[in-house]
Amino acid sequence: MALWRGKTPFILASQSGARKMLLANAGLEFEAVTADIDERGIQAASKLSNPREIALLLAREKAKAVSVQRPGSHVIGADQTLALGNRLFNKPAGRAQALAQLHDLVGNTHELNSAVAVAHDGKIVFEDVSVARMTMRPLSEAELSAYLDAAGDAVTTSVGAYQLEGLGVHLFERIEGDHFTVLGLPLLPLLAFLRREQLIAV
Repeated sequence: MALWRGKTPFILASQSGARKMLLANAGLEFEAVTADIDERGIQAASKLSNPREIALLLAREKAKAVSVQRPGSHVIGADQTLALGNRLFNKPAGRAQALAQLHDLVGNTHELNSAVAVAHDGKIVFEDVSVARMTMRPLSEAELSAYLDAAGDAVTTSVGAYQLEGLGVHLFERIEGDHFTVLGLPLLPLLAFLRREQLIAV
């Protein structure tokens, strides 16, 4: 049974494998379109420092950027920030930077702020931010090296140098928050919005 009831295709403004997996597993048919925006430039110009606000800003901008190109469609934008106290992390540029980030994260609790925004005809019609608290276990230099060897280039594709759905799960001792937030899409609030708008059948 097709769950999507919208008159035009549902669009994800992202090529994130995790986000595509979450929507597909929820039975939603969608089209994935890259949002061509300068994320770091937008963040710098905003002068925002709150990790939740930054995630929401970038989710909005992604959704709006694709929405203006696809009139009539509902477009999902999503973004995630990682904060250790007041320090924000970005995707590491390579192994050395990944190792440096992991040195700071091990033995500590950081926050993942996952934001979602839905745009329709260039206007934001829904937004939400969910937070997960992630506690990494203490790890030795040898254990970090073994993890980086096993994970390979995948460590450069996500903030924090880990993917919880993969080998990154070995780094953690405790997680507070839902699985969808950790993977970068507050799915339950998004589905609730789609139901309210009668855009999905269940």
